[in-house]
Amino acid sequence: MSTAKITYLGKLRTENEHLKSGNKFITDAPTDNNGKGEAFSPTDTVATGLANCMLTVMGIKAQNMQVNMDGTTAMVTKTMASEPRRISKIEVVFNFPAGIDSKARKILENTAKTCPVHYSLNPAIEKDVVFNWG
Repeated sequence: MSTAKITYLGKLRTENEHLKSGNKFITDAPTDNNGKGEAFSPTDTVATGLANCMLTVMGIKAQNMQVNMDGTTAMVTKTMASEPRRISKIEVVFNFPAGIDSKARKILENTAKTCPVHYSLNPAIEKDVVFNWG
């Protein structure tokens, strides 16, 4: 069964529907590539997908360790290259709440770096990940 249905809405915009849940979001071409930049671009979704995946697998591990990482945030910066136009770097800065001990921190950092999106991205994409603890 398919995972998603994507509909081209015109004017460089797509609507993306997650078929199992019915949740939807749109993408827009960025202003530096003929678009309006009024929503995530397709490459934005790739870059943020890395942080989402890392947070998800860390969340699974934290639950198993009975560690509370609720409220953790991630700031993502995507850098584009040209010829060919592509993502050249993704920077992710995590900010965790206070109270996570050093052993759990090390485990969570290692877990983040083994998420499926991290493994799926082209190795030529530089990944700069920072973990700020409490």
